[in-house]
Amino acid sequence: MKRYLFISAILLLSACSTLPPAIKNAPAVDVSYPQASADINSYKNIPIRWGGVIIDLQNEQAYSLLQVLSYPLNSNGRPSTDEPYQGRFLIKTSEFLDPAVYVKGREVTAAGVLKGDSEQRIGNKTLRLPLMESTVLHLWPEYDVNRYYYGGYGYYPYYWGGYYGYSPYYWGWGGLYRPFPPY
Repeated sequence: MKRYLFISAILLLSACSTLPPAIKNAPAVDVSYPQASADINSYKNIPIRWGGVIIDLQNEQAYSLLQVLSYPLNSNGRPSTDEPYQGRFLIKTSEFLDPAVYVKGREVTAAGVLKGDSEQRIGNKTLRLPLMESTVLHLWPEYDVNRYYYGGYGYYPYYWGGYYGYSPYYWGWGGLYRPFPPY
């Protein structure tokens, strides 16, 4: 058991160390999305770190442009999608972003410099969105949510005598276990 805990701790620590420092650590002057969008000209060429959920990707000849729905970042720099969104912004990068990887709905965090704003057409409306020129772009791994997973126990569905339900047993390292002794 101690061996499994040790291996788990090593894996968790190694997963945290793979983040680029620009993503993991906020800039010295951390300008939030609401501050910058209120007055973009006063924050031009300031280092920023913003993140959110990808809405659209446009690949041009010399650059790629990501349109992102902005969310506040947690302590690791990952977007907190359980909080209200703050608006939209654009990430401009000189590298090619593969549309099969950078798909709508994926979480992304970018560190770079606020370059101003850009006019974008969204539906029938034209909006001015903050434009970030990124130096570091981090695509977060997708959560693999198992719909039968609940509170530490992997309950699995069963069918018995016309009734669908969930078993009180859970899968462990050695097979099926019961979370507590029977009454």
